[in-house]
Amino acid sequence: MLDHGGNIYSMAKKYARPIADCLDLSTGINPNSWTVPTDLPPSIWQQLPQDNDGLLSSAQRYYQCESLLAVAGSQAAIQALPYCRIKSRVGILSPAYAEHHHAWQQAGHTIVILDLTTIEQQIASLDVLIIINPNNPTGDTFSVKQLLNWHHQLAKKKAWLIVDEAFIDITPELSLSSICPQPGLIVLRSIGKFFGLAGLRVGFVLADNALLSQLKECLGPWPIATSSRYISQMALADSAWQVTTRQQLLAMERRLQKLLEHYHLFSTGCALFQWLQTDHAASIYHQLAQQGIHTRLFDSPSSIRFGLPKTEYDWNRLETALQQVKLS
Repeated sequence: MLDHGGNIYSMAKKYARPIADCLDLSTGINPNSWTVPTDLPPSIWQQLPQDNDGLLSSAQRYYQCESLLAVAGSQAAIQALPYCRIKSRVGILSPAYAEHHHAWQQAGHTIVILDLTTIEQQIASLDVLIIINPNNPTGDTFSVKQLLNWHHQLAKKKAWLIVDEAFIDITPELSLSSICPQPGLIVLRSIGKFFGLAGLRVGFVLADNALLSQLKECLGPWPIATSSRYISQMALADSAWQVTTRQQLLAMERRLQKLLEHYHLFSTGCALFQWLQTDHAASIYHQLAQQGIHTRLFDSPSSIRFGLPKTEYDWNRLETALQQVKLS
């Protein structure tokens, strides 16, 4: 099992902190999530999931794409896609969300580790290229023009470009969703990050119908609970909340970056997290954890990721904790 953010109970136990006293900044999940109504109809707890309940049409409007499949979080697609293709050479950026590497390696494919400077050199030898846009954890972004250029090169030899857009909702102009479906292009989207509804376990795969049918067969019936489908449909349709939240998250991104800079922690990232590459990462992580603040530590390269605080109290608490951090 790979390590992930969000394991606040383990952190609280390790550092002997009461769980109520722990501030979890270890994920890239919007802390101010879309508000789930309290008057949900009782039927959603009793009915089996149904494909014609309106979720797909809401998703089609939101993603501007007709050809998509709802899955139990984009993680479900990450684990299933390697079994939808014969053994291949798969190019994956490093650092990046480790589940992509793990899933393709477990399925017996050959992994080619890439960085931003080696994609062009290696693309001719690849059968699959996986890009996370914005990248997690670095925050690097890729233009539509660049991605389509890579897709064009790959599609000529029936290779795949997989673009994980879990964090792209704040910058929809970077998304390839409206361009789907295209042969060999697979786009992954998530409800968990921007909408802050990670507990629903809802995501979408945008691709051609043949691949979607193969994935659907692989994942089996009823992959998403009726309640999750119902809530996701409402969140996807709430355009006013989406516009306001994009503006708020961009302001929070700037605030977090400036806060870290004030303490000589210079970061990159996106609207939902900031990433700091430093030899002091482990020390910073442990010093913050001792004060009850949980961040995300990476070993290779030595780095630390900060999610967004939720309330003014949380922002003040993070600043107070940073004041106590010693870098030497």
